Amino acid sequence: MALKVYYDLMSQPSRAVYIFLRCNSIPFSEQPVALRKQEQHQEAFAKINPFRHVPAIDDHGFKLTESSAILKYLSNQYLSPQSQHWYPKNNQQRAKVDEYLDWHHLHTRLNFMMYFQHKILRPVVNKHPVNDDQVEKYRKGIEKTVASIASYFLQDCKFFLGDRISIADLQAVVEIEQVLSSAYDPLVGHSSLQGWRERVREATAPHYQDATKILYQITARIQQLLEKENSDKHVQNN
Repeated sequence: MALKVYYDLMSQPSRAVYIFLRCNSIPFSEQPVALRKQEQHQEAFAKINPFRHVPAIDDHGFKLTESSAILKYLSNQYLSPQSQHWYPKNNQQRAKVDEYLDWHHLHTRLNFMMYFQHKILRPVVNKHPVNDDQVEKYRKGIEKTVASIASYFLQDCKFFLGDRISIADLQAVVEIEQVLSSAYDPLVGHSSLQGWRERVREATAPHYQDATKILYQITARIQQLLEKENSDKHVQNN
């Protein structure tokens, strides 16, 4: 099997690539990289991706990093004409996918990722209390991002490009899913976005659900640790 995919399902971009591959029945060799064990910093992986992050692919010796670039490449290289809705050949439709993906990094990706890190990951990894100011900063960023997705990218459509899912929809929803695992749903009050999220899940089932299981399992364990630490501190202070 020539296509090798390096990923960790706790990584939102990794999940997008993994789900896309499964949905389109593209055969690949799984190369898990456990971020929690810092395996991305091993020299063997640095030969695949010198930036030391996931996902990354190696296709017959052709190496590629960055999830958006990977999804575009896989679409061009492996999809049948019937599946071109993921990344359409039509120039205007393709440009709209590219537009969202370019916008995604400094809006959806940044705000949702940093909220999750400050709310869930950093308190456990760094053993510091939750930084409420940073959590609130990125929560406000999430609110603005969600409003922009609703008013500009989705509008009254089922998906960003109309009736069929694209890689832009998938990239967006895997990011939104990350904070859901922390018991925060930023789409409350946005019925059109809630419907869109559910359509993305349904369009990629059961692979979306399979890829997301580990996120909820690990986040639940982290929250239990945080609750125990807070309880222990309360006992000590009394």
